[in-house]
Amino acid sequence: MRAELAPRVKKLKQQGVTPGLSVVLVGENPASQVYVRMKGRACEEAGMRSDTITMPAETTEAELASVIERLNGDDAVHGILVQLPLPDQINDQGVLHSIRPDKDVDGFHPENVGKVSTGDPTGFRPATPYGVQQMLIRSGVDPAGQHVVIVGRSNIVGRPMASLLLHKGEGGNATVTVCHSRTRDLPTITRQADILIAAIGQPEFVKGDWIRPGAVVIDVGVNRVSDPTTKKGYRLVGDVDFEAARQVASAITPVPGGVGPMTITMLLYNTVQAARQWAG
Repeated sequence: MRAELAPRVKKLKQQGVTPGLSVVLVGENPASQVYVRMKGRACEEAGMRSDTITMPAETTEAELASVIERLNGDDAVHGILVQLPLPDQINDQGVLHSIRPDKDVDGFHPENVGKVSTGDPTGFRPATPYGVQQMLIRSGVDPAGQHVVIVGRSNIVGRPMASLLLHKGEGGNATVTVCHSRTRDLPTITRQADILIAAIGQPEFVKGDWIRPGAVVIDVGVNRVSDPTTKKGYRLVGDVDFEAARQVASAITPVPGGVGPMTITMLLYNTVQAARQWAG
């Protein structure tokens, strides 16, 4: 998919427009630092412009707002991404809403949320659910007519995922059930899924016997669990018990290496879309 972006980037450059992404990183969260480096590298490989603005953990909301205001007014910046999580003294929602909707390549601004939910193609789809949808399409798993069960109702994954899968058209037309911490008898519902998407943020929460034999499992979770046998003292696991689930699923995404690279890929797609819409 990243290779497919090359001709689009080339065409924009011929028009004098180099798609540009600015990432703002506040604090020193190790996972965030890794994600930001990967995003920057992916942009450069695609022939796009990328810059990272790093700010100390004690940054105030006003100081961050000033940086976003500057990026909002910079015509060389087509996409703005503020890496989450932010330090406690900063209101996430206020910051995300201050990004210009036409530069909000994370798709978190209310204007883009509304556009995506109504099927407006000019809206930016949040990168992770967008990546999951593309993974299904390109793996030959058509959601149309299938029962998709999503475990998790966050604004970042669960809710927009449901919206994308409900749309008419390619990658949509699914019957969707969204489960969460208050759902009764969760395993009974997950066992009804043709496609099960886990995005609840709890390590190995979904067990093997929660999955219907032959179901497709998409694991969005990335969790650190202690493991003294490793050099770092920990390892990454998803929200699904992978070893148990792979015995019954017809297809399953690994962690790490499954949904993560797709999230970065769709961020590039959104930035190119933003540049194209800006260029007219």
